[in-house]
Amino acid sequence: MDIKDLLQTAIYQAAHKAIADGVFADHELPQVILEVPPKKEFGDFATNFAMQAARGAKTNPRVIAEAIVERMNETWMEKAVIAGPGFINFYLKTDWLYTMLADVLTQGENYGNSQAGGKEKIQVEFVSANPTGPLHVGHGRGAAVGSALVNLLKAAGYDVASEYYINDAGNQIDNLAASVHARYLELLNQEIDFPENGYHGEDIIDTAKGIIDREGDAYLAFSVEERLTKFKEIALQEKLAALKADLASFNVYFDVWFSECTLHQNGALEKTCQVLKDNGSIYEHDGALWLKSTAYGDDKDRVVIRDNKIPTYLAADIAYHRNKLERGFKKLINIWGADHHGYICRVKAAIGSLGYSPEQLEVLIVQMVSLYRSGQLVKMSKRTGQSVTLTELIEEVGTDAARFFFIMRSLDSQLDFDLDLAKSTSNENPVYYIQYAYARIASIFRQATEDGITLSEIDHSKLNLLTTECEIDLIKKLGEYKEEIIDAAKERAPHRIARYVHDLAGQFHTFYNQCRIKGVDRDLQLARMGLALAVQTTIRHALNILGISAPEKM
Repeated sequence: MDIKDLLQTAIYQAAHKAIADGVFADHELPQVILEVPPKKEFGDFATNFAMQAARGAKTNPRVIAEAIVERMNETWMEKAVIAGPGFINFYLKTDWLYTMLADVLTQGENYGNSQAGGKEKIQVEFVSANPTGPLHVGHGRGAAVGSALVNLLKAAGYDVASEYYINDAGNQIDNLAASVHARYLELLNQEIDFPENGYHGEDIIDTAKGIIDREGDAYLAFSVEERLTKFKEIALQEKLAALKADLASFNVYFDVWFSECTLHQNGALEKTCQVLKDNGSIYEHDGALWLKSTAYGDDKDRVVIRDNKIPTYLAADIAYHRNKLERGFKKLINIWGADHHGYICRVKAAIGSLGYSPEQLEVLIVQMVSLYRSGQLVKMSKRTGQSVTLTELIEEVGTDAARFFFIMRSLDSQLDFDLDLAKSTSNENPVYYIQYAYARIASIFRQATEDGITLSEIDHSKLNLLTTECEIDLIKKLGEYKEEIIDAAKERAPHRIARYVHDLAGQFHTFYNQCRIKGVDRDLQLARMGLALAVQTTIRHALNILGISAPEKM
């Protein structure tokens, strides 16, 4: 049990004693919320428990606070001070810090992991871009945040699966095939009419060139329909392979790649529509089938099957989400772009119509990214004249910087991405600042090894030699990490981990500049090496969640 658990338990026990002593009425006690005060002089932890309990107890909150403090006799507590209308500030003895630091060192690579999620089965679907061209910068933000969220949820004890929904059915894939077909004919000096909704990227030309390099003009002997069918297959496989390669270079991997086509091929759409018909959630009007989405707060009902019997995108999405829920996921987290905000209500309505709780679907909206170079907005790629691709961004700033900059702000806020800052090797660059702290610690350990001192010599019983203010602050910061993981996972907020590890790196740099490690008493040197080891392990754990490397040298 960590110190916060001990303190929460002690507060509850003191409150129950006060009730038994008749100080205030028996009632259901509120949850004990502990916070770290903004200023050190206000103690190690503070709570408004007495104020929260006052209404049920029908007692002045200061009376409750006084009763609790009088009944707390913990050996690890220095004092408790009542402030304002009933806040309690707790000052703890430093012994608990050394116990906690020793625990961090004992847990090693597992420090930060917990079972708080109770193995709740969660699916996170993200990116899911149409496989018709390269990923752009906007997709990159969703990819970075989504993969970091998956890692974060796993660390917090959830049973998580990541999934990419391949939109390989519908008009966009027909247009892909038609675009490749037009470029193929063009390269063979044939007459063409480029499709009105075709794709104009260089990658389409490359696909057509590849077909010619392998097969020459052999497909000219095929009928147009046969060529389109073949080119659809070739282009889709090529685009998917490119997507997977781009994502892998960005440290993004998926447990499942789910094909929309399978929903059409295995009758899932028809079965889903039948379920909705049977429970009265869809109706026929003007020859089309409509979902009663207004029953769940949508502004109008939505067409599921058009009057020409062709299913809408919504039909496939309903069948897909039914498939997800039938796989046993208790929570579905979808990460969508800002242009999909209006789609949330109708998908939640579909889930409710299928007999599930709409709250089982949680949609996170990723806001837009604006790139800046030399203070100027970068509107398009110099290479292609179109949107900047994820690959181009990685080539310019690297995977680590790109991922950190995408993750470091809350996903629901617009992001101004400073390319110059992301490339800089200065303390102003947050990812460089963090990685430099990690590499600096590795350098400390290499020097110690050269001096004949090893990490195995660290004595947990002598960690109490760490008494300076910056050492105490750094230990306290380490102690916040596990709860930071739990809270960030609950809030679906990987940016909190980015912020935490940046703050931790900052406190380590302060410690390094103020406290000598080499050239001091050997026991003190080993204690400081122990503190540095705990920081290094925690930084590595956090960077692993963010999908960022932890370099030994810089």
